[in-house]
This record gives sequence, structure tokens and C-alpha cells, in this order.
Amino acid sequence: MAAGEDRDHVDRILDQWADVRPDVDSSPIGVVGRVSRLSRVLDRVLAENFARHGIENWMYDVLATLRRIGEPHELTAGELVRQSMVTTGAITNRIDRLEQRGLVERARTADRRKVLVRLTPAGKALVDDVVASHMATEREALAALSGPERAQLAGLLRTLLVALGDGEDDR
Repeated sequence: MAAGEDRDHVDRILDQWADVRPDVDSSPIGVVGRVSRLSRVLDRVLAENFARHGIENWMYDVLATLRRIGEPHELTAGELVRQSMVTTGAITNRIDRLEQRGLVERARTADRRKVLVRLTPAGKALVDDVVASHMATEREALAALSGPERAQLAGLLRTLLVALGDGEDDR
């Protein structure tokens, strides 16, 4: 570590492992531990912003997924799972809860074989209201990094995710 560089919680963990098991390479914790901790910190920061709008992280994810695909802002439940960060097991319950709030509605396809989840006007208005503050919150969370550093980090994380099987077509 360079002189004057700030230390974080993970540095303490690395020091502890180096003391008790100097024979084990604990350096992966430097990345994995920080990514894990960063995920929790970012979730908390984003949740605070969402709470100001009366929603939770998962609600924004579903609403934003339907909004960003464009008109008519609808997907089947399976497509919604593939295009969002929502798990298959949770999707039905989440759609039910959003439908109860009037933010999405279910509709049948013309052949009546599939159920579509569609953003309502109220859902569209809410996500349009939240998106600007959400992006500002993310920008603020990344403010310690320059533009080139953010781009480099995004590229490195993409490389790692793809290598671990999280490619665009893998969902």
C-alpha cells in the first residue's frame, strides 16, 4: 500500500490473515471482500434514496426494467426475470405487490397463452420521477473516482462477470 493511502475494513482482515496464516495467499479478499462490502454499502445508499420516493430497491428494478424497454412497457414474467435483477422465485410476489399499488397490471396476449406485465401510467410516472435522483445518487456514490477510473473499473468488473458466466445471453 502506498504511503498516505487510506485503509479500509478489508485491509484489517488481510492483516489478520497475514498474521495467523502467512502461508496462505489471502490477496483475493482484497477484491472479493471489497466487492461484497461495496455491494452492501451501495444497497444501503440506494435504499435511502428509494425510501424518499416510497419504494424499495426491488420495486425500482422491476419498474425501471419495464420503463427502459420502451413502449408498450410490457414483458412476460419470464422476460422480466431475464432483463432485470429479480429472481424467478420472487417475481410473482413482486408483481402482485406492484399490482396492488397500481404500478403494474397483468394483461393476456392476443392468443391468451401468456400473461404480460405492463407498466401503468402511475408506474411510469413514478419511475420517471425516481430515475433522475437514482442516477444522481449513483453518481455521488462514485464521486471518489474520476471518469477514466469509473470506465476502467466498469470494464474490469464486466470482464470478471463474463468470465464467471454472467454474460448477456446467460440469463
